[in-house]
Amino acid sequence: MEPAQLTDRAILALAGQGTRDFLQGLVTNDLGQLLPGKALYTAMLTPQGKILFDFLVVEGDGALLLDCPSDLREGLARKLRMYRLRARIEIEPRDQLGVFVALAGHPQGRPAPYAERAVTFEDPRHSGLPRRSIGALAEMPANLAGPAGYHALRRELGVPEGSDFGSEKVFALDAGLEELKGVSFTKGCYIGQELTSRMKHRGTARKRILTVRAEVPLPPPGTLLAAGGQEIGELLSADGGNGFALVRLDRLADCSGPVTAGEISVALVKPAWLDHVHGA
Repeated sequence: MEPAQLTDRAILALAGQGTRDFLQGLVTNDLGQLLPGKALYTAMLTPQGKILFDFLVVEGDGALLLDCPSDLREGLARKLRMYRLRARIEIEPRDQLGVFVALAGHPQGRPAPYAERAVTFEDPRHSGLPRRSIGALAEMPANLAGPAGYHALRRELGVPEGSDFGSEKVFALDAGLEELKGVSFTKGCYIGQELTSRMKHRGTARKRILTVRAEVPLPPPGTLLAAGGQEIGELLSADGGNGFALVRLDRLADCSGPVTAGEISVALVKPAWLDHVHGA
């Protein structure tokens, strides 16, 4: 895809002694796997195992940088400060930094969108997603495309994020966080870990987030999906005729006839990275 600035993403920085241990006890992934130039995808859950926030973590600018949806950053910061207690950890927005995708270097001396001074890393969730860069806005290219192309690509790949999950609506494993490399089952405890591990070992995650497509604009999130007179899921997000829905795979497999969201006929697409999950 073309280089773009993800203007709907923002950076929250965590710095200070014990920062890694602090975050390690809160999130689904293992901060021990975080290396220079390598990012982790992770999430904070409720005690019941449902997603509150998801974000990417990378080292840079003297801190752990959390690449998160801009409209959720303040809520994430408040939650982290609540757990910080007396730990001497700084939690602050870094508005001077921006998030970019598909930046390149300066091939053969020709000007091009560049990332030499940025923290650049592969997106750990899916190999089809473009490389990301976090860099100072003053040093990055201006007049880049916005995030629309990136969101179209991740919907094509079936990769949900941020508002696609809602707040406290979807269990981590139902959301595909295991397949998107956002959960560690070998690290120590974290908030929501007990239920997440139980779902993993009992195999009780029967729902998954699937891509929804329609020839007309989709109805609002919360609209129920049905097939053959049976409720099979719920629309989570919509952007025109594209979106994501949380679907019971067993019910989808058993039903016949067209799938509808409200009064609209829709198609459900199971991403290739969920091929090992049976029932659809």
